[in-house]
Amino acid sequence: MQLSFTASLDTNRAQYTIGRVCAHTPWRAADRELGAEDREIALKALSGEAEEYGADGVVEIAYATEECRGGECEGVKLHRLVATGRAVRLALAA
Repeated sequence: MQLSFTASLDTNRAQYTIGRVCAHTPWRAADRELGAEDREIALKALSGEAEEYGADGVVEIAYATEECRGGECEGVKLHRLVATGRAVRLALAA
């Protein structure tokens, strides 16, 4: 599985989009900073999500922080890291 923060994979083969994929880390206390370990967890989950759809890679990877709101976390401040990207397949011929 190839991963890229740019719009394309490092290959000469044509690629086509399967769809958007999204993955996230577990909820963490909001006073705990989200760091490199959280990015690694989210990226691994994103890769797994893309593999389920038969993707060869994920491009345009971006991170965002999501805060827990509403009834599911009443009185507790939580957040998690969300990774999104575009799952792609590579053409069979170069």
